[in-house]
Amino acid sequence: MTDKGTISKYRKPLLYAAGLALAVSVWSFNDDLFQISKNLDVFASVYKEVNINYVDEINSAKLVKTGVDAMLEGLDPYTEFVPESEIEDYKLHYVSTQYGGIGAGVFLRDKKVYISDVFTGFPAQKADIRQGDQMLKINDIDLAGKTNEQVSQLLKGSKGAVVKLLMKRDDEAPVAKSLVRDEIKQPNVVYSGMVSGNMGYIKLNKFLENSADEVTDALVVIKKNNPSGIILDLRSNGGGILQEAVKIVNLFVQKDVQVVSQKGKVKEKNFTYSTVSTPLEPNLPLVVLVNSRSASASEIVAGALQDLDRAIIIGQRSYGKGLVQQTFNLPYNSLVKVTVAKYYVPSGRCIQEMDYTHRKDDGSVIKVADSAIHEFKTKNGRSVYDGSGIYPDIFIKQDRFANVTQALVSKLLIFDYATKYRNTHPKAIDPKTLVLSDEEYNDFIKYLTGKNYTYSTISEKMLNSLKTEATKEKQFSEIQAEYDILKAKMASSKKNDLQIHKAEIKQVLENEIASRYAYEKGRYEANFKYDKELAEAVKIMQDKPQLASILKGVGDYKIIGKPVLAMAGKKEDKDKDNDD
Repeated sequence: MTDKGTISKYRKPLLYAAGLALAVSVWSFNDDLFQISKNLDVFASVYKEVNINYVDEINSAKLVKTGVDAMLEGLDPYTEFVPESEIEDYKLHYVSTQYGGIGAGVFLRDKKVYISDVFTGFPAQKADIRQGDQMLKINDIDLAGKTNEQVSQLLKGSKGAVVKLLMKRDDEAPVAKSLVRDEIKQPNVVYSGMVSGNMGYIKLNKFLENSADEVTDALVVIKKNNPSGIILDLRSNGGGILQEAVKIVNLFVQKDVQVVSQKGKVKEKNFTYSTVSTPLEPNLPLVVLVNSRSASASEIVAGALQDLDRAIIIGQRSYGKGLVQQTFNLPYNSLVKVTVAKYYVPSGRCIQEMDYTHRKDDGSVIKVADSAIHEFKTKNGRSVYDGSGIYPDIFIKQDRFANVTQALVSKLLIFDYATKYRNTHPKAIDPKTLVLSDEEYNDFIKYLTGKNYTYSTISEKMLNSLKTEATKEKQFSEIQAEYDILKAKMASSKKNDLQIHKAEIKQVLENEIASRYAYEKGRYEANFKYDKELAEAVKIMQDKPQLASILKGVGDYKIIGKPVLAMAGKKEDKDKDNDD
């Protein structure tokens, strides 16, 4: 039992300590406010003096945005300021896919405007506007010298309004066309249907508004064909709305199962998302396709289905973005998108790869160290790891196109030939069965005669580097004879590249030609026969014992784990998605 004297003995020091802590807290808070006020005052003063005294006129809005961007640059690529002038574009790209227009994409070439894509079922397609057509005028406004953004703004407008276009195809005379703008809603599910092996296939490009509804609708139609399995293709899907990802997982997972949790500094931002309804397809074999550009919401879907042992993941290691953003409205119709939390898939792992809180002396971002990577367990006890994206259960090496193929694409020679092919072959084709004959490929080679598609091979670059270094060291004269022989042999070898890489060039050609007849749907159908990840998905779902062994963590296939993480280096780039 403690007497009053003892209580009195300890009370004063405790009260003193509490008072000191409170005083320090208040002082710290006041000091923080002072620092904020001081720095804002300095910023305003700098702006004032520059605005008054700078030798040239300045753009106030641009100057302030530059300052804000510089302030946010030291955080992460996803925390960003959106001024009023960019709000509509932001909503279009990261919130909704809906706008008033003609349903066509454009690109600039030699200061001229050409059609790059045509969307099925919209005004441009109905008016027989095709890829490769040149657009000369919009509402009598000459487009020569206009920027991509200016052309886009002229094409967009209120639904139901008439837009007049002056179009030109090949060497034909210009033709005037009047189109009525429609509400253009680009789908999140860009392709769905049945593929070989009686498998249902759904290609999801974004996680924006209604993406879960679109996947649901596609799945309902596929189920009518009694599929043997489902393939959900998330390759190059950069993410989007987190809640849509949860709904999509719920299509394949039972009710009341945790899908993802988000944790941040502000406790009110912490939240756990679970499935809320009965799944549409809880039993059929399921494969999710991912690659190095599958990010954020895509990784939530892939990671959750992997952790719950509901799906096999096939492809390459995903991007590694485990950060959640939320938008906050600012004065004058601007906003700021802020990273508020990290997300964690069911096993408890966070797949965030880049550590933005710790940087090198030069400011560059470092990856999560291998020593900081932890092992987690899936529902069935398989080992998975945090800190570096989603590792596929079955890894498929991604082939790189040859230099000659890349040159033909970048110089738009593939694009131009497909346009020529369509204009000289009016009869409809079936993209699924399109295979260019040797005669047609030789016609393409003839078409390239006199065209510029120069490129440098890695060997040539190394040889040039050798010449540079040898010249610096005054030794080039001694090796010039051998150098000239090697250079000649390389030049001779390059002449055969169109035959050596015939298979992949034909693949790209067929995809581009198919798009001229069946648009984006045609690209997918023409490429199915070349798609290695898709073929592996079909193969693994047809092998039921192997499928079961992977999901149990046994058999020939293993999840690529911690020992190879350091080998899987990946260039960081800024993907723009909206996980709010």
